[in-house]
Amino acid sequence: MGSAEYRPLLLGLSSHSQISDLSSAVIEEFLENRPVALRWWPRLVAWESRLLWRLSGASITASIFNYMLSFVTFIFCGHLGALELAGASIANVGIQGLAYGIMLGMASAVQTVCGQAYGAKKYSAMGIICQRAIILHLGAAILLSFVYWFSGPILKAIGQTDSIAMQGQIFAHGLIPQLFAFALSCPMQRFLQAQNIVNPLAYMAVGVLFLHTLLSWIVVYVLDYGLVGAALTLSLSWWLLVILNGLYIVLSPSCKETWTGLSVRAFSGIWPYFKLTVASAVMLCLEIWYNQGLVLISGLLSNPTIALDSISICMNYWNWTLQFMLGLSAAASVRVSNELGAGRPRVAKFSVFVVTGTSILISIVFSAIILIFRVDLGKIFTSDEEVMAAVTSLSPLLAISVFLNGIQPILSGVAIGSGWQALVAYVNLTTYYIIGLPIGCVLGFKTSLGVAGIWWGMTLGVFLQTITLIILTARTNWDAEVVKATERMQKSANEETIDLVTSV
Repeated sequence: MGSAEYRPLLLGLSSHSQISDLSSAVIEEFLENRPVALRWWPRLVAWESRLLWRLSGASITASIFNYMLSFVTFIFCGHLGALELAGASIANVGIQGLAYGIMLGMASAVQTVCGQAYGAKKYSAMGIICQRAIILHLGAAILLSFVYWFSGPILKAIGQTDSIAMQGQIFAHGLIPQLFAFALSCPMQRFLQAQNIVNPLAYMAVGVLFLHTLLSWIVVYVLDYGLVGAALTLSLSWWLLVILNGLYIVLSPSCKETWTGLSVRAFSGIWPYFKLTVASAVMLCLEIWYNQGLVLISGLLSNPTIALDSISICMNYWNWTLQFMLGLSAAASVRVSNELGAGRPRVAKFSVFVVTGTSILISIVFSAIILIFRVDLGKIFTSDEEVMAAVTSLSPLLAISVFLNGIQPILSGVAIGSGWQALVAYVNLTTYYIIGLPIGCVLGFKTSLGVAGIWWGMTLGVFLQTITLIILTARTNWDAEVVKATERMQKSANEETIDLVTSV
């Protein structure tokens, strides 16, 4: 583009009173002409931040309130007793964590393909992609249900005590219905997020949480159904979410172009999508299992009940902050995939910079809050003085982990939006399991550090993974990513042609 064409665009932008009204196409054209004067960057950041928070505000709310279903359940379990809390914690990590990683990882493929299809205005393909995802998720749920059923022997096999394994099995059996609800909910929520429908998900999540809290109180305290009652109540609440999500997709006018009903096309062309699903599942599973492995390994230390309770309480706070970042990550994934699908690589790149800077500021605030209130962190979950003291001693490590995991999920969201799942899976395997985990085990079992030693080693793995993702993101050729997005949609969405307007 010559200077004669560039000048009117600048004049139009400078005279524009509300930069927020400008389209992505205009911003893409503006960013294409370099160098961009310094005075424009604050307005461009404000433009991107407005789009990001419009998506992430509701996504964060939905993510946090969905997680709060389990959070509330653990609060009730903790007041049943230290053994019940340990059993529920180990089942949540060793059994439910396995399913959570697989389901959430598989669903990230929906974010990639549906997000890019939506950006390319290939709306009819999105419903087919969602149905393919549901088919694969249900198949995974059937296989995983055997793990839930035989959770007691599995927990004993990985070194847990008989009493903790027995309580874990009781809790896991009550979560089998939740497994199938999760298999339906994950693809449906990603399907809606990909088309920027996030506010309804937030409303549903808030409403179900309030109902879940009331039901949990009735079942645990009034009816005295104990651990199995708490687990079944959690399963019921997830099924309420599924029903609400499904009704919205089928009945809402917002989905009339993207959801055209059930189709046998969902079974055709499933292999290319399955390959992306596997890469997505491996990528996120390696991340989720790594952090949950900290709880599993802690159960092998001396005095496992105290170790498990203290680390589980810390992990609940860590997971709470992580849900905030996952909501932001989901918004980042949607922004990047939409812009790549629409053929706007410079806007996609700019979005990455804005969301990363935002996440760093937020993670600093969260870490500071944990350090300020470190003495009171354990009181919500337990009245055991020894457990509360252990939680307080671990709070500095929790603050460091919260900071690092405030950045890492955002970069993973960018990877999902760009379709880099297979590459990131190799990064995770190396930094987490070849470096971080062995160092953590040495520090935990061969020194006096105990749980803190395990955590220090695993934090090193997260640090190395974060640095690697920063380097990969900084070196990305975003023009090439647009071409890859087109090829991916042709294979995964089973479309014969994808017509994109690109700037390459």
